This record gives sequence, C-alpha cells and structure tokens, in this order.
Amino acid sequence: MRVLCERPWRVRVRWSRAVRGAYAAGMTSISQRIGGWLGVLVCTAWAGAAAGPAFGQATSTQPATQPAAQAATQPETQPDAVERPVAVLTTNHGAVRIELFVDAAPRTVANFVGLAQGTRPFKDPATGVWVERPYYDGLTFHRVIDGFMLQGGDVLGTGTGGPGYQFPDEIDASALKLDELKVLPDGKEGAPHPWLMVRGQADFSRVIVQPVMESLGVDSQEALDANFDAVQTKLDALLEDGTLAELYAMQGYVYEEGLPSQALVKGAVAMANAGPNTNGSQFFINQVSTPWLTGRHTVFGRVMGGMDVVEAIAKVQTGMGDRPVEPVVIESVVIEGSLPPEVAELAAGPDPRAVEQ
Repeated sequence: MRVLCERPWRVRVRWSRAVRGAYAAGMTSISQRIGGWLGVLVCTAWAGAAAGPAFGQATSTQPATQPAAQAATQPETQPDAVERPVAVLTTNHGAVRIELFVDAAPRTVANFVGLAQGTRPFKDPATGVWVERPYYDGLTFHRVIDGFMLQGGDVLGTGTGGPGYQFPDEIDASALKLDELKVLPDGKEGAPHPWLMVRGQADFSRVIVQPVMESLGVDSQEALDANFDAVQTKLDALLEDGTLAELYAMQGYVYEEGLPSQALVKGAVAMANAGPNTNGSQFFINQVSTPWLTGRHTVFGRVMGGMDVVEAIAKVQTGMGDRPVEPVVIESVVIEGSLPPEVAELAAGPDPRAVEQ
C-alpha cells in the first residue's frame, strides 16, 4: 500500500471491490447504471458545471480559479500562545526547524516525537522484530516534487513502508471551514468546488457520486437496484446544499471537534497517508500551499527556519517516481523543548506491539 499526499491533478477515491471491477471492465453494470439512472441528475449538474468559465483549469500547483460566489481560500494559520516544541531536522542539504503543533495534533506530534527519539517501538522491516531506536535517522526524502512538496519518513524508502502500525487522523473540519464550503458553490448551474479537482463527468461520478453510494452500502448492482431511490435522494441533497465536510465524511474521513487544525500553507508539515486514518511515519513538507488536500491530511507542524533548505531540496534532480537521483538524507531529528504532560503520555503509549496490524 503506497502512502502519499496527492498531486494536485489527482483525486483520491476509495473504491469498493465491486465498483473497481465494474470500472476496470469499462461501462459495465454499475457504471452503466450510474450513467443511465443517475445520469439525469448527474448530467444536469454537470452541464452547468462544465459551462463555468473556471472549470477544468487546474494547474500542477493549485486548483482551478475558484467560483466567484464562494472564496476557496484556506483559513489563515494563526499565531498561538501555546508553547510548542521544535524538531530540528538535519539533512545532507542543511537543517530545517519545525514547530510542532501539540495543541492541534497531539497524538500525531506524540507519535512523531516518540519515533524520532526512539521511545516508540516500530517494526524493523528487515527482521520483523519490534525495536526502539531513533526511527528517522538515516532515512530519506524519497519523493520530491518541485512546486509541490517533499515526502519522507519511509523506512523502506519506496513510499510503501511504515512503522508497523497505523493511527487515526486529527482534523477539525470546522476549524478548516470545510463545513461552510459547498460541494457546488454556485448551485447546480456552477462548477464543483475547485478543491475537489473535478475535470470531467468521469471525475464527477468518481469523486461525488461514488462516495454517496458507498455511504449507503451500495457496492453491487443488486444493492444499487434495491437502493436507487435512497442514492438519488442523498445525491440530490449533497448537490443542493452539501459541504465538503459532508462529502469527505462519505469518503471515510472522521473529524474531531475542538482542535485548532491548521491550514496546508507553504511550509506546513503534514502526515502522508493511504486514505482516511492510515497515518504511520511518513510525512511531507509543503513547498507551496496545497488547499486541495485540506481535510485529508493531519497538519502537525510548520517550518519556522530553513525554508531555504526545503526550496533547495525541491530543486534536486529526480528520476522515476519523483525519487531524487542523489539521496536526500535525514541525518537526524532532534527535539528541542518538552511536550506537555498529556502529550508526553500519548508518546509513551499505547504500545503498538499490543495492537499489531
């Protein structure tokens, strides 16, 4: 399973086995049903969306120009009075100082610090044995995309590795205003929200229709036949007044209340993942703002020094899979300052060996 943060021109979709098979085979049963029965509703919305002047103009670094009726700006990352520890990430290109958001993502910071300091066990992929040693020292930034981000923290260096366990996201949809941003900001005659990165009817079906079906347990032609009215009703409600928070929840994201979640601005540090609640050890550092990832990745820090190092790493020569030709090595991660007691307690447990996956 590859762990990543999505390029701006890709949209993550969680496919059921039945639907994967249907689409792989082309316009077979369930996709025909979508194109036929749901097509009236989908295409009505789509016709207006496709006509919008901003539609389908996303670039490799940001989504399409937002609809005038609703700004798509990210909430500002606000200064905070909370005393936060700092991670000094030393690479073979220089050091990056990262302020850790113990208030916005306490579990995630605790996990990062525990791995960095060697107090949190992880499974050594070479031996299959649980070990305790500084996890990040000697790993690489295995994926570097200029104009996007740097990704590292994979013990295998392939994008598929991790510490041997996974843990949930820490995201407050309200703090990020996802409960205010509409799926169709200008109604059914307008374009889908630019953060959804929808460029055509196939995307519309995948990104919007498919999660509605999955949220109702529709994973086969038989289930679709039995629940078509419910699917159509729920889809109509989502297109009429639904929010990004509602849509993402249908995709499996679970949000928490009361967290001062931070935006994915330039310099933000967030967890890479393979979908909802699949965090482990991999993280990425934003070279630019990535609003289309809002609500899908836990932001647990920000660069407070060494952004020039981030920019320099982003410019290195890369090859297949966006892997640097010359390794970009994380030589060490040193934590300055102390964790609040409640976060330190999280860093100490629960022992992942007790819930091995």
